[in-house]
Amino acid sequence: MFKVFITDKLSDKGVAVFKAEPDFQADVFPTLPPEELKKAIVDYDAIVIRSATTITPEILEAGKKLKVVGRAGVGLDNVDIPAATRKGVIVMNTPDGNTISAAEHTVALVLAMARNIPQAHQSLKEKKWERNKFTGIELYGKTLGVIGLGRIGFEVANRLRAFNMRVLAYDPFCSPERARQIDAELTTVDDILRQADIITLHVPKTKDTANMISAAQLKTCKKGVRFVNVARGGIINEADLAEAVKSGHVAGAAIDVFTEEPPTGNPLLEVDNIIVTPHLGASTEEAQVNVADVVARQIVDALRGRTIANAVNIPSVSAEAWKELKPYYELAERLGAFASQYVGGGLKGLEIHYRGDMAKQKTTALTPVLLKGLLSPSLPDSVNLVNAPVLAKERGISIKEVTGGEGFFSTSIVLEIETAQGRHSIEAALSGVEARIVGIDGFRVDIRTEGTLLLFFNQDVPGMVGKVGTILGDAGVNIASLTNGRAAKGGEALSVVSLDAPASDAVLKQLEAIRGLKSVRQVTLG
Repeated sequence: MFKVFITDKLSDKGVAVFKAEPDFQADVFPTLPPEELKKAIVDYDAIVIRSATTITPEILEAGKKLKVVGRAGVGLDNVDIPAATRKGVIVMNTPDGNTISAAEHTVALVLAMARNIPQAHQSLKEKKWERNKFTGIELYGKTLGVIGLGRIGFEVANRLRAFNMRVLAYDPFCSPERARQIDAELTTVDDILRQADIITLHVPKTKDTANMISAAQLKTCKKGVRFVNVARGGIINEADLAEAVKSGHVAGAAIDVFTEEPPTGNPLLEVDNIIVTPHLGASTEEAQVNVADVVARQIVDALRGRTIANAVNIPSVSAEAWKELKPYYELAERLGAFASQYVGGGLKGLEIHYRGDMAKQKTTALTPVLLKGLLSPSLPDSVNLVNAPVLAKERGISIKEVTGGEGFFSTSIVLEIETAQGRHSIEAALSGVEARIVGIDGFRVDIRTEGTLLLFFNQDVPGMVGKVGTILGDAGVNIASLTNGRAAKGGEALSVVSLDAPASDAVLKQLEAIRGLKSVRQVTLG
């Protein structure tokens, strides 16, 4: 008998999927405090959650029989995925279930904000007639800025184009061809901030996107700009946004998500021109039914040993096969993660060469792993081994696999990358069972795929590395190791420095100012 723990108010349709299985026992609980959940989870094979329950290492430890955590929704910031992976617990979500609901809620907020609908409604309820106070704006002819052109951002832009809005978009993995499908112009975040009348955000919350819109960015916006956030709380600095609206520089905002939920004492709640909703992006009957049904079926399949769909931390292979394939999967994923940060976006096409022993593996299983590593830095909550090829295709990235061919290493992957700016080539190889980067754009290197790496091209002349070391030392950043590759004596060289801790943006700017140094990039790997 498989026992499933259901919490956070799952739709009845999801519960019905489990109850239709003769050897499944599904128990429905309200959202429990962590201590109570730790006691209750002991005998269960799976737990189904939404956003109200947090799966911590302690809860995973308490779930002695736990095999699957199923999230009825997209975001997984309430699940400790590394801890689950260490415990061998599958973590799965339903990334496609609420796309339309979130997109439609975004459009609803844009319209409500443009026409001051909530404020006018409340005024009239209070027996007032204040037509002049609530004069709004037309969307026609305005510029929409979409930061994040994934599934939801794409749907939002597509719908608002019907209002004859000009669409500017930023997404590091979206191709120009994909953007052209909805007449969107790909550009930078800075350009969107300067030009857009309405800006909507559709990015996951990561260390790079937390507070990506704060006081400094708000000052660069045109006066009268409006913001919408139905993605994740904390992407916009809430205190800075509140101040910008109060000052009149930002005309208004519509916010569905908050750094802390419920948002008690949040400054956004105190400003009249900011519309707020209680995290309703996925709160439609259709979305709730869809994600509940999908996650329930995924859990049944996983516990029965069938296909593992939308797993974010474990590939769809048996435990026995996983032991043999794990080094190959790690090599592919770490290569992807490195390449993503090294290249920086604007991807158009990938050519993946599997050489030596790699060519003997099931490369159709390895390519999604590489793509997951490639896309995860920008889409950590959304990308998994199942949907990585789909997300790449959505962004117009072409993919070609080539097997065979010999190289310097018996087992390696060569990743040829075409971007809007040019081409790059990165090679990764296995040293025993350890994944290493061994080639970058024609330079031979030997890099461990972990920690923080600082890469820069420089003229092969005395003193260059010393200048870098001095700046890092003055900033208190310690160098763990250094490797150097060069084409010819006195020519161009590539240096890779392993750091004990990441260098700040200010330090990176100092390095970029060194004469003879170029293309300074910092890569952080798990």
